Amino acid sequence: MAPLMPFLVSVALLLAIGLVCLMVKRDMVRLLIGVEILFNAANLNFIALSMQTSGFVDPFAHSVVMMVIVLDGCVIAVGLAMALNVYRHYGTLDIRKLRRLRW
Repeated sequence: MAPLMPFLVSVALLLAIGLVCLMVKRDMVRLLIGVEILFNAANLNFIALSMQTSGFVDPFAHSVVMMVIVLDGCVIAVGLAMALNVYRHYGTLDIRKLRRLRW
């Protein structure tokens, strides 16, 4: 059985990178990349914890993670389509400039 600590350290690192990317970046595409990193951290955490509870890698956890990956791909595709339409309409992907257009 593999030790749990390297997986949890990797999850914490991915979570920190994703959250920093969401807090610091102003570009819509980079925000989507941060969301993708957060989804990957959640998937890795789910697989690592499912391996520790039963002693072997649970096939149910794999199937759930596969569905989450497919749904995540759909979410990112819709987000990229929205970013493309925003860029075509407003000429920028900067979140701060787009917030000013609201008023």
